[in-house]
Amino acid sequence: MRGAPTAILITLFMAGGVLGGGMMMRAGHAETAPGGFDAMMAQSMARMHADMAVSPSGDPDRDFAAMMIPHHQGAIEMAKAELAYGRDPVLRRLAQGIVVEQAQEIEVMRRALAERPVAQTPPTQPPARHHH
Repeated sequence: MRGAPTAILITLFMAGGVLGGGMMMRAGHAETAPGGFDAMMAQSMARMHADMAVSPSGDPDRDFAAMMIPHHQGAIEMAKAELAYGRDPVLRRLAQGIVVEQAQEIEVMRRALAERPVAQTPPTQPPARHHH
């Protein structure tokens, strides 16, 4: 039952104020301090979205890995923000698992990219926009 953890995570993020790509700022908390939680989350999301803007290569496997690596790296950075600022032991444990598991998956994708030949003729259509 792999969908249940995802549904729980989505519910937790929504309850925590992450809706429509924006984050709730809580005045008077460490989250609003320069370099605090909100800044870490915003920076990681901005970097992730920029790095995911990969021109299509014509090879769906290569494009999948090339886009998923920064996606997973963004998840790692967000998990590190939770570890730095979060207090809930369940979410902190989840964040620790994300750091380990996503790093392992990044390595698998990097190896797969290294083993794949680069396509000779990329498609002529522009890259699709990614919306989170």
